Amino acid sequence: MLGDSTAVGLGDPVPGGSWRGVGPLVAAALGIPPAGYLNTAFTGARMRCVRTGQLPAALHHRPDVAVVIVGMNDTLRSDFDPLGMARDLEHVVTALQAVGATVVTMRFHDHSRVFRLPGPLRRALTARITELNDVIELVTRRHGATCLDLGSLPGAYDLAAWSVDRLHPSELGHRLLARGVTELLADAGIAVPSPVSLVCSGGVAPRTVDHVGWLVLKGIPWLWRRGRDLLPYAAAIVARSAAESWRARRVEPLELEAAPRPAEQ
Repeated sequence: MLGDSTAVGLGDPVPGGSWRGVGPLVAAALGIPPAGYLNTAFTGARMRCVRTGQLPAALHHRPDVAVVIVGMNDTLRSDFDPLGMARDLEHVVTALQAVGATVVTMRFHDHSRVFRLPGPLRRALTARITELNDVIELVTRRHGATCLDLGSLPGAYDLAAWSVDRLHPSELGHRLLARGVTELLADAGIAVPSPVSLVCSGGVAPRTVDHVGWLVLKGIPWLWRRGRDLLPYAAAIVARSAAESWRARRVEPLELEAAPRPAEQ
């Protein structure tokens, strides 16, 4: 498992204060013992982090299956670089395939349907996610990897599939991801002896105080930090939209004036 906080398992806490998430659920479904499972992911990871900080350990492990969940942290930064991300992801995918791994990537969903943002920020983030998905889809198709489309995953937009922050999957959400991954692996001919159950068990159910605590201590500060990072891009989108609207209003009367008048009878 390589990637960011979703790959770490955030949103699916277990007793003892650690995280479980999609990785261990996939490993259990495939019958991989704990000693055979490696998770190199860490919170905040970006595409370049996976290439430089996580890939070497993954290659040394020589996995049969590698799941890569990364890119959303890139969309939230002012130095968002689709071309650089494409090069990094291509390097990661081809290197993993070279050691015999079946690689599964993930195409991201419409975050605005589960996490409410002000209009300009929502449009800015949606545009970024579209570019990110284009990168993931291009690299995946070019190298014959497998890609799970989160937006078309059944239940992906149910609020029960999301943790208190609406950014990370809940236990149910992680189970949905794990089931989606293992179904793709089964289609690729990989044995899945223990299909992933969607019945939640073994995790810690969130409490109301967790919702309030996250909002005050993490949610608002996070929105402020990332909003500041996205604000210039959001402002550019608003300005471009306003300019296009202004040009449309200017061009339409001119076109009407230039249109030939019907001949008088």
